[in-house]
Amino acid sequence: MAGLAGLVLLGACGEREVVLPGERLGVREVLQSEEGFIDQSEALNDGVNRAEAISLPAMSTNGSWPQAAGSPLFRVDHARLSSSLTPVWSANIGQGDKRRVRISTDPVGDAGRIFTMDSASTVTATGTDGTTLWQASVAPARDGVGDAGGGGLAVGGGRLFVTSGFGTLTALDPATGAEIWQQKLEATGTGTPSYHDGIVYVVSGDSTAWALEADTGRIRWQLDGFADITNVSGGPAPVVSDKQVVFSFGSNELQSTFREGGIRLWSTSLAGQRQGSVAATVSDVTGDPMQVGNVIYAGTHSGRTMALNADSGERLWTARDGALDGLWATGGSVFFVSDRNELLRLDASDGSRIWSTPLPGYTRENRPRKRKAIHAHYGPILAGGRLIVASSDGQIRSFDPVSGALAGSVAIPGGAKSRPIVMGGVLYVVSGNGQLHAFR
Repeated sequence: MAGLAGLVLLGACGEREVVLPGERLGVREVLQSEEGFIDQSEALNDGVNRAEAISLPAMSTNGSWPQAAGSPLFRVDHARLSSSLTPVWSANIGQGDKRRVRISTDPVGDAGRIFTMDSASTVTATGTDGTTLWQASVAPARDGVGDAGGGGLAVGGGRLFVTSGFGTLTALDPATGAEIWQQKLEATGTGTPSYHDGIVYVVSGDSTAWALEADTGRIRWQLDGFADITNVSGGPAPVVSDKQVVFSFGSNELQSTFREGGIRLWSTSLAGQRQGSVAATVSDVTGDPMQVGNVIYAGTHSGRTMALNADSGERLWTARDGALDGLWATGGSVFFVSDRNELLRLDASDGSRIWSTPLPGYTRENRPRKRKAIHAHYGPILAGGRLIVASSDGQIRSFDPVSGALAGSVAIPGGAKSRPIVMGGVLYVVSGNGQLHAFR
């Protein structure tokens, strides 16, 4: 028996190894692109940009930009703006970026005033001629200037609503900056508020939704989401319509409720991520939701953008590109800056890619594993027949919505730190050195 077993082993050793034909590639080369993450979107994109015609809404001269553009009730779909931007003035709004605190608040505007917040939680009202009208701090007296940062702004009902990293929502008089009331949110308050019909809505700490009475600050109702630790500062503004309000949570969850009573209508998760990218572990909703008709578009930091039915939350399509800032849906297309620093145009009906335009990426092009930071891009917004993107590399760029081609650019000293807004044919944007810049 021992001899027979030995013969069997010798016979096995004598069999020749079968070598499969074909080109041999290393595992890393197959799984990684030059940017350092798996590229799953190639299967959905033929790599060819297409210049497709688009029907844009008519331009209008607006006198206000009161809150984030996601809610259809307050959005300026296509603001009038000159085809070539030139600087008009710059005005100080307070403290710029510091090592521990940074500017993360988008400006809003109404009644000839532009409202901003610096990195020290100081709110400034600036006139359309660049003069400072008033300043007010929303930081508690017992806390230091650098103890917290970030927040959001919204104007409505004769109030300026301000959230802060100190965990407060404050109502100020837009004309004077005087405090009307302040509500503690029991968590950080860097989310952007929304206002409609006497109620202000906000998400605190990325896990609790609040509805507060705008006149008094009293709690109307609250809603809990799933807590998550991988969040970014400056959460999206709730999307408000006459019927419902849709909240975004740090766990990539969206919840829709009846606007006045807070009864839940539906909830869904923007699940999925770009495998192989460390940044994909951040699940927060960074592509601020925008509602157009009966569809809500939203995206995450981790490589997913989706279209949802506003009535049911049913997923209509999913694109394998994340959105790092607000989405802009118009003319049957969806535009956003992706998690790979590309300006994208998707078909709003099915999420297929029409074109992509690269934007400046890493600030240091050393060895791939030594890259330090990337440029931030804010927008896009639609104004003057173009898509406007403000970037931290010191440029405001305009793109052709038909082809994605660069149509022009203008320098912004200090680099952009906010999405641009447009009022009265003038574009306003905040820079990292603590200034508000106006371009006409």
